[in-house]
Amino acid sequence: MMFANTLYKLIGNRLSPAGQNARLSILIYHRVLAEQDTIFPHETTAASFDAQLSRLKIAFNVLPLAEAVARLKAGTLPARAACITFDDGYADNLTLALPVLQKHGLHATFFIATAYLNGGRMFNDTVIEAIRHSRSDEIDLSALGLGRHNVGTPQAKHDAIDKILPQVKYLPLNQREDTVAKLARMVSATPLPDDLMMTTAQLKTLHAAGMGIGCHTNRHPILANLDDTALRQEIMEGKEYLESTLGENMTLFAYPNGKPGTDYLPQQAAIVRELGFEAAVSTQWGAARRNSDLFQLPRFTPWHPSLRRFVPALLENLRKRV
Repeated sequence: MMFANTLYKLIGNRLSPAGQNARLSILIYHRVLAEQDTIFPHETTAASFDAQLSRLKIAFNVLPLAEAVARLKAGTLPARAACITFDDGYADNLTLALPVLQKHGLHATFFIATAYLNGGRMFNDTVIEAIRHSRSDEIDLSALGLGRHNVGTPQAKHDAIDKILPQVKYLPLNQREDTVAKLARMVSATPLPDDLMMTTAQLKTLHAAGMGIGCHTNRHPILANLDDTALRQEIMEGKEYLESTLGENMTLFAYPNGKPGTDYLPQQAAIVRELGFEAAVSTQWGAARRNSDLFQLPRFTPWHPSLRRFVPALLENLRKRV
């Protein structure tokens, strides 16, 4: 393992040297689970997150995102620079991810969709939890235009969710919420969880622990579907809530879903700049360079089930041009 770590650093130094030619790897996470999920067995658990961070901090120099952005702009990044980010605002970010980060002495930035704090539930989780607790092995969602699905096994539930979510995700915001609420009533008689997301008190605890907080809109819409007025409102509602709650200016933004040209448009990145942010992150794979658009920074996390692939995949990502 010692030889591999040395080799990783040598390769990393070549691909991402210090200074003007540095490249910044920004990792993206959403949840950290207590144990393996039978429907999503490759979802990050506390144990796998711990193992990933052990390898990350050996092979990369992990910085707070705000510092890394400033140093990327100035051309003063260290070799093999990396940052850790989380999207949405799940409660397990505090209860499970934070202790692991603290164990390793690492910093992360958490992008919060503010409408779902204090008992809210994101549309994707409504679909997932409804199907998880389906009252039967077959569900008929034809009335919603979402087809019929076998959900009799964990794999079948996984497959059904993977088919349904893309159809729901791009609906107009109010229609999306209405559709998933109807789906939940049709599929499950079990009350769905209302504690998946952080409370305001938990958010304050995360912030007080020294972690970075950034904006992720209010209701996590597809920004490409919004006009400029609605776009500004969604972003500013989230920004103002976080600033008033935490007493700190919010300078970092994450695009919901985050695919350039699909989930947000290039001209919308200019609006994000106008609203007072200093940088914004997407979900485009790759590593940022000094000439990268600070308002469309790429992010990448290896999702290989094999831990041995984690650092090699990060190094390969450094080669990608965006």
